[in-house]
Amino acid sequence: MSSKAKGLLIFFAVLSVAFLGYAGYVIKGERGTFLGVEKLPVIGAPGHTVPGFSFTDQEGNTRTQADVKGKTYVAEYFFTTCTGICPKMNANMEKIYAEYKDNPNFLILSHTVDPEHDSVPVLKEYAAKHGANSKNWWFLTGNKVDLYRLARQGYLVDDGTPSGDEDFVHTQWFALVDKTGQIRGLYEGTKDKDVYKLIADIDRLMKE
Repeated sequence: MSSKAKGLLIFFAVLSVAFLGYAGYVIKGERGTFLGVEKLPVIGAPGHTVPGFSFTDQEGNTRTQADVKGKTYVAEYFFTTCTGICPKMNANMEKIYAEYKDNPNFLILSHTVDPEHDSVPVLKEYAAKHGANSKNWWFLTGNKVDLYRLARQGYLVDDGTPSGDEDFVHTQWFALVDKTGQIRGLYEGTKDKDVYKLIADIDRLMKE
């Protein structure tokens, strides 16, 4: 074999190695991007977490912050006699529940804004209409001041200010809360696209 031929063989061998190395680099980079899970933002002031609470669910059980520790959950506010946004919100919440009802690390907390009417028996009947199991979808009632304070200062789903006897919270926002009590997203519960994004974000949050 001539020296020229040997030179060409060496050249193409080096070129092949270089190409394979580059291809491996590209594939590795793409795989990292594909498999990598970008973290969701944290909502609220630095260090903000949902404060302690104590409410009663549709079965008469007391539910506190200790019961949600280490779990991912979605929180909302509604009332059973609402004929406006609440039916749409809870129809959409059913979609979320269907996705995660068998996941022991996921919960839904639905807080009434009308505790004078929404007693435990009323909430139990309402929960049954939505196919909710009290082990992982809680319909909560309690002291009105505490419920409203948690909506505004805890979940950040309402920016109103207390207004005495006329005070009322009526919000379409769902809050996504991580296992440490941080809020990781707010979503309009009346909008299908927001609900589907919420479902996708729950998946992302579960992988963090």
